[in-house]
Amino acid sequence: MRMAQVRPRLLVDGATMAEESLTALDATFLELEEADQGAHMHIGAVMVFERRADGSAPRTAAVIEHLESRLDALPRFRQRLSSPKTGGFGWPRWVADERFNLASHIQRVRLPAPAGEDELLDWAGEFFSERLDRTRPLWEIAIIEGLAGGGWALATKTHHCMVDGVGSVDIGRVILDGERVPDEDQARDPSPDADLSNLERASANGSRPSLMTVSRHLAELPLKLSAVGLRLARRSAGAARHPERVGDVLRRSRAMVDLLVRDEVVAAPRTSLNVRIGGKRRLAVERVPLASLKSIRAELGGTVNDVVLAATAGGLRRLLLARGEEPPRNGLRAMVPVNLREAAEQLSLGNRITSLFVHLPVAEDRALDRYARQVQEAESLKSGTQALGSRALIDLAGHAPPLIHTFLARSLFATRLFNVTITNVPGPQAPLYAFGSRLTDVWPLVPLAAEHAVALAVFSYDGQVFFALNVDRDAVPDLDLLAEGIASEIAELLELTSARTPVRTG
Repeated sequence: MRMAQVRPRLLVDGATMAEESLTALDATFLELEEADQGAHMHIGAVMVFERRADGSAPRTAAVIEHLESRLDALPRFRQRLSSPKTGGFGWPRWVADERFNLASHIQRVRLPAPAGEDELLDWAGEFFSERLDRTRPLWEIAIIEGLAGGGWALATKTHHCMVDGVGSVDIGRVILDGERVPDEDQARDPSPDADLSNLERASANGSRPSLMTVSRHLAELPLKLSAVGLRLARRSAGAARHPERVGDVLRRSRAMVDLLVRDEVVAAPRTSLNVRIGGKRRLAVERVPLASLKSIRAELGGTVNDVVLAATAGGLRRLLLARGEEPPRNGLRAMVPVNLREAAEQLSLGNRITSLFVHLPVAEDRALDRYARQVQEAESLKSGTQALGSRALIDLAGHAPPLIHTFLARSLFATRLFNVTITNVPGPQAPLYAFGSRLTDVWPLVPLAAEHAVALAVFSYDGQVFFALNVDRDAVPDLDLLAEGIASEIAELLELTSARTPVRTG
């Protein structure tokens, strides 16, 4: 991928920040918004906290002070785009926002008390229906009070051009602690690194944040093949000087061809999940004990991720049948982001992701058969080269000039590639805290691409797994049916474990 152009460093509020151009990968998310008014390319989460000692949400001033002491860990959050539009002969740059005011990125919301989960979800749907202002740093936070039982919440929204799903978890890191701090006005360690190490200790199970986001692909097949040829021509000269590279080039080339055949020639099926969408969103969440998913995995084989995908397939099958649609014989196709970050890159901003396209066996009648097919699909992907081909295409996209790339972006998320987006993010299994309160729920958000009405983000935290659905409000009025279908599928799989009939051994 083309390296970002680095300009002279600037001094803002006593901190130096590099002025960099967006990469082609980052700019894609701006281009997708420009191409379709229904697409909102921000990611985020709703974090729900238990009641504080005095029954109130943290003071806005305390949140500002807390973030001010830690925001240097994410310097791009003080920067804006040099231009709100893409196109032309160069990407927009990240430049210092000379009018940056942290307080202007924080809003306070009081819901009619006592607000329950439904009321919070309704508000969150409206919050995530609004695009971020491209003339300012592309993030905001809301403090929500008035929840039943004295609880409160934080909602975060960050544009995908700034961070991928790993980065979106990092903004939570500047808010959350691995230990309870009882008094919000108590002196806090201003060093971001100290608090980050607390979070790493909280993730004692060894899992690290993966992706809450979506990946991207090049557009038309002829253009892809032309780009492949150009890239291979460039590499051939290097291969002549370095023969050891020949094998790598050939592997990547074969992987790209396989990917193009699978995802261009054999298109994803057309369903009512893939219609023109508007700008309004609606959310739903289901909770499942992590132990339940592990029990299914232990007795039926596969992985926890297989359980997540199979449960989603069951929910989508129920939705299609209720709409009077015949589930596609070859299944629906889900786009599943894959993390490319090394451990040392976890605090880096920008996008470092690729994707896999996974078939969901919605045509199978029985839950056990759906699960068996899902495990088989996962096994075939493990032995295949789809991830390598996907990554190679993303690398090639970085060599397209901005003027051309702008047009390519309009078909990056075309419905011929996939029907739904599903992300599964393993989070810390030890409790986290903010302003003296324990974090109880995390509802992540993955965005909707044009003509994609359903997206699912799954996040595990402190023994619970949260299935958070983000849908187009008008295209999916039956959201509750989908959410309940996912929960019912998990319950049915749990019942099957008592028969101890493994899908596969090993």
